[in-house]
Amino acid sequence: MDRKAHWQQVYETKSPDEVSWTQKRPSTSLEFIESFRLDKDAKIIDVGGGDSNLVDFLLEEGYSDITVLDISAKALEKAQNRLGDRANKVHWVVNDIVDYHPTETFDLWHDRAAFHFLTDPEQINTYLKLVNQHVSQYLVLGTFSEAGPTKCSGLEIQQYSENSMTELFSEKFDKINCQTVDHTTPFGTKQNFLFCAFRKRNP
Repeated sequence: MDRKAHWQQVYETKSPDEVSWTQKRPSTSLEFIESFRLDKDAKIIDVGGGDSNLVDFLLEEGYSDITVLDISAKALEKAQNRLGDRANKVHWVVNDIVDYHPTETFDLWHDRAAFHFLTDPEQINTYLKLVNQHVSQYLVLGTFSEAGPTKCSGLEIQQYSENSMTELFSEKFDKINCQTVDHTTPFGTKQNFLFCAFRKRNP
């Protein structure tokens, strides 16, 4: 089964309470975003956003230019249904991130738990090129840490340390801050995440 079919099946068959990544309030992501003091019309993309609640909170904060990208159309459909009329304020993109060809740059690129599914060096390099070309200010990445799981949803993932992630994005970005966070899943288990925020270096 290819990645798109895998994730489509996950979102077609499981509720938010049945998947490990569900967060009622994505506190760590929101704290990073708040610290950047972005204008409310800043261009924000949530990569692998699925039916995450982050978009709900960003809309409540008054952000007006939000894109949510996910490989699964079903995941985005769930988010749209949850938001109701507010879904019309969001740009929804169904695509695998390694096949994504944006025509704009984003002031903030946010990715919690999508990047770590890229385990092939070519895919990682494609992602790096995307970020280097299409992020103008800030990057926030959340992945499993070296103390976290080695698989998610039956798929292998790539763990990261603060050093390995910082080195990976060092060509164009300066690290602002990294922190490890224990995420409690809906079924009460713990997953250790590494979150890092970066600022695009002036050319």
